[in-house]
Amino acid sequence: MKIVKAEMYGIHLPLRSPFIISYATFDYMPSVIVKLETDDSLVGYGEAVPDEHVTGESFYSCIEILRHQLLPAVIGETPFHIEHLHHKMNQVITANPAAKAAIDIACYDLMGKATGRPVYDLIGGKSHEELTYPRVLSIEEPEVMAEKAHAALDRGFRSLKLKVGTDPALDVKRIQAVREAVGYDVEIRVDVNQGWQTYSSAIQAMKQLEPLRLAWIEQPIRLGDIDGLAQLKRQCTTPLMADESIHHGEHLIDMIKKEAVDKINIKLMKSGGIYPAISIAKAAEYAGIDCQVGSMVESSIGSAAGYHTAMARKNITSTELTGPLLFSKDIGDLTYEVPFVRLNDKPGLGLVINETVLNELTVTQATVN
Repeated sequence: MKIVKAEMYGIHLPLRSPFIISYATFDYMPSVIVKLETDDSLVGYGEAVPDEHVTGESFYSCIEILRHQLLPAVIGETPFHIEHLHHKMNQVITANPAAKAAIDIACYDLMGKATGRPVYDLIGGKSHEELTYPRVLSIEEPEVMAEKAHAALDRGFRSLKLKVGTDPALDVKRIQAVREAVGYDVEIRVDVNQGWQTYSSAIQAMKQLEPLRLAWIEQPIRLGDIDGLAQLKRQCTTPLMADESIHHGEHLIDMIKKEAVDKINIKLMKSGGIYPAISIAKAAEYAGIDCQVGSMVESSIGSAAGYHTAMARKNITSTELTGPLLFSKDIGDLTYEVPFVRLNDKPGLGLVINETVLNELTVTQATVN
């Protein structure tokens, strides 16, 4: 089985409402869909959601690198040779993990369809019976976030993820308002998205938040400052999670050596796909570090790939892949039932792709063969 054709669709996924985090506000989510076809007429789908602030890629740079470098490199290859494909992509160009993730995910979709097995069976089998997800709240005024948090519990959510990262003092008020509104039996995760920048800014906020018994605080300071994360971990009792600072195994080794974090947030767009994400999770398991599979707000394709990854690893203890819930139109049919996501046992990613919607959302397209 060899890859003989690749199609690429640059799309804009429409959001129901603006998605607001510390460094950007999104009115729609730019995504790049890759469709690989084999010589025995199987089709596999992958997705790249690049982010200049996280992966170092833009929507259009991702498209050009896929079109002119990465996709030509995999034509004629078999998707089952996944390690070889990653080595080949890395030889073609360094970094660009979201672009590589799109090809990786499409290859796993093809492998599953060729063998008649869901992707999670190809990477270890089911380690969890069910997967849950939190209600993610964008940055708003404290009273608005508190009101939306309460409404989320009424809808059946069991946990909340609060986006903060503007002004530390106001962020503390936001989190305090939500905790007061929902009580102490509800799990609250806080994601700062690097917004507190430095150790000295973050430590003040984190000390004030300790009485609120948060599940964890995610990436409070700028990416790359592993020493700062280690200082925060030593000084605070709230568990600390790395996100933007953990892209690959070398980052993880540095964090382990410096005892910098309690948890890591693995994202397929940062790591380069399912194959490297599993490697990171395995290494973290040896170090006693729990993992989460998070999202760059992908469609059903990228979200399903993340959930398959999480399903197959015991030390991936939480997931946050809620992109499809935020879109007014999606190209796939990943099933959510608050607060659970339901993976089926169909081959590959287990998705039916709506080609009509895909074409409707496409702003640029290319074919490589």
